[in-house]
Amino acid sequence: MTKNIEIADDTSFVVGRVKWFDVVKGFGFVVSDTGGPDILLHANVLRNFGQSSIADGSVVEMNVQQTDRGMQAVEVLSVAPPIDLVDEDDAVDHVSDAPLTPGRVKWFDKAKGFGFANAYGKTDDVFLHVEVLRRCGLADLQAGEAVCLRIEDGERGKMAAEVHYWDYALSHK
Repeated sequence: MTKNIEIADDTSFVVGRVKWFDVVKGFGFVVSDTGGPDILLHANVLRNFGQSSIADGSVVEMNVQQTDRGMQAVEVLSVAPPIDLVDEDDAVDHVSDAPLTPGRVKWFDKAKGFGFANAYGKTDDVFLHVEVLRRCGLADLQAGEAVCLRIEDGERGKMAAEVHYWDYALSHK
């Protein structure tokens, strides 16, 4: 089910980078590419986009609005992984032809930096590493979340080379 979100007429389009985002606190801040005050990014606004977390340094296109408490994001339009990771690591490139596979997070521990998912219809665990999440613009995953994965064979079994929220598969078939 898609929610219709009404956006006020006094919004502005902004491109910026995530300064920090804390899933537990339910918010974080974005710094605009054109400068100015930090922009509050609330977890509900991010969830309306289809994500529950976002990696520090990710590039965000969004509509913002001035409020009594400062600038706040009212709609996220797009999220791209942190720029510093896109060019450094070609791990995504060598599996770009691998199909997106639907899956569900079994568990993920951000403090340990890893977790596991299961591809639908498969019994093998798929290893998830925090650096792969970060490279894909994510910071954390919750048990039971629907994801899409690009899976490769590793030395110890299946591992995710890309991890995205399920909505990503709708626009990147």
